[in-house]
Amino acid sequence: MSLLGMIAGLNRGRVNFVVIGGLAARAHGSTRITEDLDVCYDREKGNVRRVARVLARWRAYPRGIERGLPFVMDERTLAAAPVMTLTSDEGDIDVFDTVPGVGGYAEALSSSLAIDAGDVAFRVLDLPALIAAKRAAGRRRDLDHLPELEALLEVWGRRS
Repeated sequence: MSLLGMIAGLNRGRVNFVVIGGLAARAHGSTRITEDLDVCYDREKGNVRRVARVLARWRAYPRGIERGLPFVMDERTLAAAPVMTLTSDEGDIDVFDTVPGVGGYAEALSSSLAIDAGDVAFRVLDLPALIAAKRAAGRRRDLDHLPELEALLEVWGRRS
């Protein structure tokens, strides 16, 4: 499944989420390719249940751990981990309850933009929040991405 297909699946599951990673950067014009979906989700109990159901349906499993080891994707599992890096039948997905440098879902939502990609609508972090998140993550690949994102912010700022 494509990343947009995964987003459509989350939408069908009525999950409240904001796209926060590489796909958010692509939505703003970044040239970097991403192969996984990074989302921040609402920790409200009903939403946690919906996220867990979608991930269970996709047979999501922790990335880097051999398949076949005991693992149950349910509300308790999801609620116990602030970040989960998962692989699934649909693709790789990282789920966060908090975005470094931004905050939880409410803060991510208030720092997001609506995207309409044809049949799929979703929200992505705006550029200032995405830059703050990349900077706070501090990983080399995130820091290396900052000059491009800052240039995009300058370009978009001139257009408004």
